[in-house]
Amino acid sequence: MTTPRSIIDKIWDQHVVADLGDGRVLLHIDRHMLHEVTSPQAYAGLAAAGRRLRRPDLTFATADHIVSTENGRTDDTVPGGPEMIRALRANAESTGVALFDLGDVRQGIVHVIAPELGIALPGATLVCGDSHTSTVGALGAMAWGIGTSEVEHVMATQTAILRRPPTMRITFTGTRPAGVSAKDMVLKLIATIGTAGATGYGVEYAGPAIRALSMEERMTVCNMSVELGARFGLIAPDAVTFAYLQGRPFAPAGDLWEQAVAAWRALASDPGARFDAEVELDVSSLTPQVSWGTSPQDCIGIGETVPDPEREADPKRRQAMRRALDYIGLEPGTPIRDLPVDMVFIGSCTNSRIEDLRAAAAVLKGRRVAAGLRALVVPGSGQVRRQAEAEGLDRVFTAAGFEWREPGCSMCAGMNADRVPPGKRCVATSNRNFEGRQGPGARTHLASPATAAAAAVAGRIVDVRSLEAHSLEGSA
Repeated sequence: MTTPRSIIDKIWDQHVVADLGDGRVLLHIDRHMLHEVTSPQAYAGLAAAGRRLRRPDLTFATADHIVSTENGRTDDTVPGGPEMIRALRANAESTGVALFDLGDVRQGIVHVIAPELGIALPGATLVCGDSHTSTVGALGAMAWGIGTSEVEHVMATQTAILRRPPTMRITFTGTRPAGVSAKDMVLKLIATIGTAGATGYGVEYAGPAIRALSMEERMTVCNMSVELGARFGLIAPDAVTFAYLQGRPFAPAGDLWEQAVAAWRALASDPGARFDAEVELDVSSLTPQVSWGTSPQDCIGIGETVPDPEREADPKRRQAMRRALDYIGLEPGTPIRDLPVDMVFIGSCTNSRIEDLRAAAAVLKGRRVAAGLRALVVPGSGQVRRQAEAEGLDRVFTAAGFEWREPGCSMCAGMNADRVPPGKRCVATSNRNFEGRQGPGARTHLASPATAAAAAVAGRIVDVRSLEAHSLEGSA
């Protein structure tokens, strides 16, 4: 009898090129995504060593991090941007890499376009010089972020050197209540087990609450795997996955499609498959989540109050909580609901897809952004932007007082002109609320698109589920 294997075991074993000893293996990389921030150094290293790009046909590039999201943008809109953007363009052209450049409808955040274009596929290995590459694990891919030296190594060899990670299965049980999103699910998970709760693990997300998610909702969950400390996170492919991928530009077609689906069906973890750790979370009583501090684990339900560090037994955690509260400008016991905010950002590789924009627009329709509040919505790709405009979502956003922007990482990374001024408070749909993440002194509260939209209308953090029952400041 064969030993039951997990999906992680299956994908890993299919990609081992050589055993290097000492627990390390050479793993084949099926797809490599490049962007403008880390790739120029890697290309320079490749040239200095006299090496060539081994598989241009498996390499794809886009500009997303430092690009401006202003309408009518050019290479020159953001200081420091032209050099990186033009270097990416020149390097892609000289090595035959497919580039989704500014002005191309396929341009966008790298983790949005990889699944959108069918570049990421079930059972594949995919890497990128960005920590949130785990997003595409939602398709059943094994995907992770790599550093610049590793980018160069993959470019030269189409392989990566890794140690086999321990595995963890995180099972979401129960039925998600109305008004609760996939973002709320993953924020609650991080708050429960902490940002080190899955350090170094390869994670499989499973359970009925995961299976009930749409493809884009699954991407939100997998996106934040790195915030658990995980090496990567994935979800076994199923009919939802196959329906999403069929007809995508880089996905298999014709007879190859049928062959691919047959192979992908075998990727489910076998009954009895062993994991090194198991976590279970019941979502039946989950409420919308909002962060209060400077770590994704600093999250509470919308009806809760900011925790008191003095009640924390762990001295290191207690010190971190004190520092977070000092930075974020809050006192223990403060209700997170009704906290005034200055800005709202809807976007990032976590929540900038069409379903995210629909959820936010549903809250905003017929309402107005609170007086004095600045609100931005940044589609994750040119295709998302085009679809949103075809559905009239852009008109809902602009009528409400939001700025409708071009695709890019925008305010999530704070590497461009989209930043939160020092001391100002922003509700953001992004994945990180670190000190200075959205700009020096910026105070960030992570939330779902619907909760962010409700905050924009109210001018304060509110329970989006009560929106119909209460008259919000600034609403129509």
